Amino acid sequence: MSTANEELLSAFDGHDSHGVRAALEAGADACSPIRGKTPVMWLLQEYTRSDRLGDCLRLLLERGASLPDPLLTPVLLNDAHAVKTAINSDPTILQHRTRLVSAFTSLEGVSLLHVAAEYGNLAAARALMDAGADVNTTAELDEDGLNGHTPLFHAVNSNQNRSEPIMRLLLDAGARTDVSLAGLNWGKGYDWETTFFDVTPISFAQMGLMPQVHRSESDIYTNVKLLLRAANRRVPPLPNVPNRYLRPK
Repeated sequence: MSTANEELLSAFDGHDSHGVRAALEAGADACSPIRGKTPVMWLLQEYTRSDRLGDCLRLLLERGASLPDPLLTPVLLNDAHAVKTAINSDPTILQHRTRLVSAFTSLEGVSLLHVAAEYGNLAAARALMDAGADVNTTAELDEDGLNGHTPLFHAVNSNQNRSEPIMRLLLDAGARTDVSLAGLNWGKGYDWETTFFDVTPISFAQMGLMPQVHRSESDIYTNVKLLLRAANRRVPPLPNVPNRYLRPK
């Protein structure tokens, strides 16, 4: 692998758009596969979630790269105007199903709203919802009867709690907190791959405390409280947050 390609992949980690630009200018090809995957797919399959994703993706697209599903483009760029334009041109986009490898919650057979929720792209999520996207639409079940989750599942234990504003947006729009899944794939194909069983949005939020998920305890319990309130359930005192047993001695 060339040095420029190594620098490109390194820049994807953390969504370093300046590093991506420098690598492309040094000779990295935005379209040619690197170790069996195109640069676009390397970028999207990173575990980082940030506003900088769109900047990195745009640099690749400007140099001829493309997504396997073009309808993903405005959602991943978090471009609300482009999302609205696409829907005005073809309202059936709201029922469109797509697939992406996801470092976290499964994106197999999902709606564009699932994708926006997974990547924490609030502007795109709001544009989809304003156009009538169903906040309780479900992902496809896999061959083992797993998944079938709603967009809310992507937002309850997100990386650095990035999707928390989308969680609030979904709940305000009537997203159900009582959806129950037989199981849900998380990080499929990655070293941290885990299958969670008997999952609801509230239990899945708490699964953010597992070591391979390693979300902030404070964020997780803030989200759990919000979900309980949205479900019209009593929020009991939670005096042991952060957990005393787990505090460094």
